[in-house]
Amino acid sequence: MIRVDSPAALPGAVGSSATGQWFLVDQGRINQFAHVTEDFQWIHTDAERAASGPFGTTVAHGLLTLSLIPRLIDGLFQVAGASAVINCGIDRVRFIEPVPNGSRIRACTELTAAKSSRRGVRATLHHAIEVDGGLRPVLVADTVHLFIT
Repeated sequence: MIRVDSPAALPGAVGSSATGQWFLVDQGRINQFAHVTEDFQWIHTDAERAASGPFGTTVAHGLLTLSLIPRLIDGLFQVAGASAVINCGIDRVRFIEPVPNGSRIRACTELTAAKSSRRGVRATLHHAIEVDGGLRPVLVADTVHLFIT
């Protein structure tokens, strides 16, 4: 876990990293995401067709995996003394490998930058999302957050 005593202390914690717990991505979650986003591409939702498709099973939407980052890093990164934390965006997103139905994923997160601003401290976290048993990350992304003091 990355623990910082205050937003002002974030620059001193650059380079700190932590790895989260495994999280199951099952067909129920994939189907829920398909319904919310109205993205019913067969590789995500049609198990019969996907069985003979390029991945041998249904796979999670890349955007589902990306949207799980807040859940995957929950408890990994704590900054005391911030009155609010604002999501400022996501940089350098790459979908590298599919996440097969029934896989477990986790985040390996590193604080890569922190800079004071007029409203607080802007911090960048680099995330490599791993699939259990995978050889390389399924997704990499840098999230940017403003820690308001």
